Amino acid sequence: MKASLRGLFKSYGEVLDVVAHSNLRMRGQAFVSFADAEVAKKAMKEVRGFPLYAKPMQISFARTRSDAVVKKLDQERFDEHKAQRDEHKRKTRYNNPLKQKFKAKRLASEMDGAASAPAPKRPNVQMPDEYLPPNKILFLQNLPESVTKEQLLSLFNQYPNLHEVRLIPTKKDIAFVEYIDEASSTVAKDALHNYKLDGENKIKITFARK
Repeated sequence: MKASLRGLFKSYGEVLDVVAHSNLRMRGQAFVSFADAEVAKKAMKEVRGFPLYAKPMQISFARTRSDAVVKKLDQERFDEHKAQRDEHKRKTRYNNPLKQKFKAKRLASEMDGAASAPAPKRPNVQMPDEYLPPNKILFLQNLPESVTKEQLLSLFNQYPNLHEVRLIPTKKDIAFVEYIDEASSTVAKDALHNYKLDGENKIKITFARK
């Protein structure tokens, strides 16, 4: 995951660090540190919703600055920052409600004389794109690599209430098109699905995953 995230975000500017967690509580979460806040803001806006490993990414700013950012921009306070962060981690590690709940459940099982059987693992079944419920954002696939934002604006502006077109710099064959409401996006989707933008390849249009 770290290599994929670094490759995706480095096109926007200098990436100082990528931290991806594998523990159960934070699985699927990662932190990407940029050297410049404006670059981070631009990357967050353009990559939000990008389908990484078939799931659209949800992106927001972290609550605190990362070690890599502090070390680069405020070296004198790095030791103090790291000490405060380590102390916070130490406190939350022992006060984590999930861990406390797990310990209580395990203790109750031991007192009953037998550990509870693990719950059966549910298969991870993902709904096909074609059956996703309507929403105001459309997901475009199979675009020609030469496509421009102006071309897509011209194409989708034929239908009322267009709000925004977002291209992904590192994935030129996909894009997101957002309308003001679901009704408008549905009209555009039905009209332009399988449209041949370059006269050859058909555009696949589905509703974006939320």
